[in-house]
Amino acid sequence: MNTLAVVLHAPGELSLSRVALAPAGEDDVVVETEFSGVSTGTERLLWSGRMPTFPGMGYPLVPGYESVGRVVAAGPRADIRVGARVFVPGARCYAEVRGLFGGAAKTLISPASRVRPVGDLPGDSAVLLALAATARHALAAPGAAPPDLIVGHGVLGRLLARVAMADGAPAPVVWERDPLRRAGADGYSVIDPADDDRRDYRSIYDVSGDAALINTLIGRLAPGGEIVLAGFYEGDVSFAFAPAFMREARLRIAAEWRPADLAHVQTLISRGALSLDGLVTHRARAESAQDAYRTAFEDPRCLKMVLDWRQCS
Repeated sequence: MNTLAVVLHAPGELSLSRVALAPAGEDDVVVETEFSGVSTGTERLLWSGRMPTFPGMGYPLVPGYESVGRVVAAGPRADIRVGARVFVPGARCYAEVRGLFGGAAKTLISPASRVRPVGDLPGDSAVLLALAATARHALAAPGAAPPDLIVGHGVLGRLLARVAMADGAPAPVVWERDPLRRAGADGYSVIDPADDDRRDYRSIYDVSGDAALINTLIGRLAPGGEIVLAGFYEGDVSFAFAPAFMREARLRIAAEWRPADLAHVQTLISRGALSLDGLVTHRARAESAQDAYRTAFEDPRCLKMVLDWRQCS
């Protein structure tokens, strides 16, 4: 088998190419992709060549971990039926190129245990399930306090606010320096950090990916407060010790989501407590992947780019 896929041949060099697929196993499902999302965090770093050392790193590679499609074949030990619409959090199904994270392709092969049925949730919204689960994972750590302040009003920052409030937390304050991104708040306030003089935040969740902000954020903490790094950082994270010492600051890293996080956000969505509306701002046919990726990475008006694979052959 083979498939059309987005292939990063080298930093800045991307094409839609046909690649060979490894054979499906007895526990696998074969999925025909409807939509896939473009990540402006990890995929931007892969595109620019600034991705930190990561298992499976190397070019050429197929990026993407936000795919939605329909199961067209299932192995005898797979527990998902043919015809089911599923979310696929990336795939490692390629014979000749790397899958990091492997979801941006017309046909995907994945262990059935890794995919998640999405029912009737629209596909171009369902690609957001990974980011919603990432937000929930950051919020659900043992002893975690909900955010008083969220830094960054991209898609992950918006989902952090929405998921926290859906779980009953008070509305947070959100910092956003780019005026183009301050619109779209849903029940919370978004302000320029230059207009905020508070220095008593108990819990700050940073999704900016900017490690240079850490000292600034420490200066805004209440004594004993916590900073949660929920974004992805290309460089080393460091901070001045004395201000952190004076505040007895705590620093927590939020890692990848788990299946329980995905199940939780799907429950919130099904109850009507969590909306994914207004987060996908740009859509493009998969054949236009090269231009679509540039738009996703370079246009500040683009919150989320989604590729449509349905007419791709």
